[in-house]
Amino acid sequence: MPPDPPARPPTGPELVIADPAWRRVAGIERLVRRVCGDAAVVVVLDSDRAVRRLNARHRGRDKPTNVLTFPSGAGLAGEIVLARGVVAREAAAEGKSVAQHVAHLLLHGLLHLDGHDHHGAGEARRMEMAETRRLARLGVPNPWKTRRAPVAS
Repeated sequence: MPPDPPARPPTGPELVIADPAWRRVAGIERLVRRVCGDAAVVVVLDSDRAVRRLNARHRGRDKPTNVLTFPSGAGLAGEIVLARGVVAREAAAEGKSVAQHVAHLLLHGLLHLDGHDHHGAGEARRMEMAETRRLARLGVPNPWKTRRAPVAS
């Protein structure tokens, strides 16, 4: 009997919904798969509290942030962690859906895993342009142009 063929490594994202509030985002599983494609990433959808702890431990910043990225190996491999409350508040402030903002932040994390950064002005502009192009392919509006007009009182 011939030996079994070697197991293929898994392709595509693994999704961990650590904060149940994320389940209220319609189609979140499908969105993660669509944005991440075949990238060997683990996407963790967690609470502000959990992300605050990670941010303090790994970046020395004792506050929640929208997205944290932890590379593991070469290329598009690693973890992308999103904070539910921060993401929801930013989406509301920017006049977009949580799903649109999640798509943007996932792409942002994938670009970090691919070696992009935004510490300098030129780097930031190149990263924004890459995000905008990839979001357009997904049918998501340019996040740098979609700001809600102030509400008149």
